[in-house]
Amino acid sequence: MWATNAKIVGIVLGTLALYTLIANKIPQVQSEVPQTLTLGANVTPEQLVAAGEKVFNGIGGCTTCHGLGTRAPNLLTDEKGTGPIGARCGKREAGKSCKQYLYESLDNPTAYIVPGYQPIMPVMTRQLSPQQIWALIAFLESQGGTVDVTASDVPAAAAAAAAGAGGVAGFAGGSTDPKAIIPAAGCLACHKLDGQGQVIAPDLTHVGARRDAESIRKKILDPMSSIAPGYEKLAGIMPKTFGSMMSAAQLEALAQYLAGHK
Repeated sequence: MWATNAKIVGIVLGTLALYTLIANKIPQVQSEVPQTLTLGANVTPEQLVAAGEKVFNGIGGCTTCHGLGTRAPNLLTDEKGTGPIGARCGKREAGKSCKQYLYESLDNPTAYIVPGYQPIMPVMTRQLSPQQIWALIAFLESQGGTVDVTASDVPAAAAAAAAGAGGVAGFAGGSTDPKAIIPAAGCLACHKLDGQGQVIAPDLTHVGARRDAESIRKKILDPMSSIAPGYEKLAGIMPKTFGSMMSAAQLEALAQYLAGHK
């Protein structure tokens, strides 16, 4: 009997050691952690703009593409004679105010593509909180325009986001199903997988043939850790925030799923 009990204890301890080893192999992101914004009912335009500037230059990753005038339109200074974004955003689409156009650009980037640029922008409303989104819009409006974002915009957006997520908190509703994680992360806006998505970034249909799960996990956590040959011009476009958005279980499920695509 003692031998059987010893064997059971050994199996349990071995299993715990294995899962501990796997958990410790998943790198923890120490940067690009989203900042929580608390915008009260008396928030001023100046406070919104200041918060939005931090999002633009930090967690939003906007400077990776915008400002150069090569990958995406210049937002802070003149863009081909049309002025900064605050001066031209209200003229983009008929019947839409600057605020409406900017929100659409962040929520549905492919709805309006500026001529001369590729549709490479991810869905930012999936990566930033409603507070961050509206602070960012206020900052962009301030670039040559009038800030009309108010505190009332934020709770309305938060309620809509909660309704869209079915009231379930967490990235992809907390699901560990890769088929729920992939659309929540906006992967198909740039990558192609199983016949769906775009071909702007490397095709992921057979990614498992060239990367193992550890390599895929590292790429998700640190997109600049490796650049696929032929895609050097797109370096830095992939968001760096997935490590802080996904749970360890979601990250591992996605890495294993993609590694299985041989």
